[in-house]
Amino acid sequence: MKRVLSGIQPSGQLHLGNYAGAIRQFLDMQHDHEIFVFVASYHALTTSGDADELRANIRQVVIDYLAFGLDPSECHIYLQHDVPAVCELAWLLGCVCPKSQMDKATTYKDKVAKGIAASVGLFTYPVLQAADILAVDPDVVPVGADQQQHIEITRDLAQRFNHRYGTEDAPVFKVPEVMLREGSAVVPGVDGQKMSKSYGNGIDPFMAEKPLRKRIMKIVTDSKPPEEAKDPEDSTIFQIYVALAGREDERTQKLAERYRASGEHGMGYGEAKQALFELVMDTFKDARARRADLMQDPGHIDAVLRDGAAAANAVMAGVLARARSAVGLG
Repeated sequence: MKRVLSGIQPSGQLHLGNYAGAIRQFLDMQHDHEIFVFVASYHALTTSGDADELRANIRQVVIDYLAFGLDPSECHIYLQHDVPAVCELAWLLGCVCPKSQMDKATTYKDKVAKGIAASVGLFTYPVLQAADILAVDPDVVPVGADQQQHIEITRDLAQRFNHRYGTEDAPVFKVPEVMLREGSAVVPGVDGQKMSKSYGNGIDPFMAEKPLRKRIMKIVTDSKPPEEAKDPEDSTIFQIYVALAGREDERTQKLAERYRASGEHGMGYGEAKQALFELVMDTFKDARARRADLMQDPGHIDAVLRDGAAAANAVMAGVLARARSAVGLG
């Protein structure tokens, strides 16, 4: 059984892009893979300045993961700050990481360009991310295309460390494989740009029904009238629909036909938005019910996190012991 590792920053409410881009794949994999999923609370400190907000966001991510269907009996869910080995491993990896490698990291440049403070933590973000990954000896790390550089940095640091301190027969770190997420094309938000918590353009499938419908009705469209035929591929509404239902779904194909119809059989964008709203409500009916129950059961959330941290720490203890011994600290 292959071991899989993934993490997410607690930077705000999860949205349809998170589900379609990553979470749905974990749901498919959790029964035949050993999955470790963590909430990147240390990473969040590079952008968060509000302790109460961070605490709330961390909690909400865990609740949403469970509501979407991650099964704690099948996968290990834990908080980054509950596994201290990653910080020590980050230091060990940092000591073999050339500064020039961090200079090339595009995420740092992008975030600074957006006004985020240029802290040392932000600059060395990829090193801590490498420690997060290597600490649990994963075989596979699923990522979207925008995260591929960070995983390549992880692989490079593992190989550098192994070359300096390990042997061909006894490497210190397992070098994980990169798995580009299936269907990891960008899911657009209500403004047509990439759906992102930081852009404030997401669609939260756990919103109350009326606000959720209102949110979907705000999706930006062009000004074509109902009687004019439309290309579904040019529509943000249709792109989100495809991300959730898939192209082969009968409902998707019927919606595409409605887009292409013209004259008296034509379709206005309001009809397409209503179809998307109904799809979201249908897709997440069970998840919405689970989330309502989870919000009333904080003890269950605490137990899930304790068990997840215990499983992660058990694996990390062995990895850290190897690394310490290799550098002469064992």
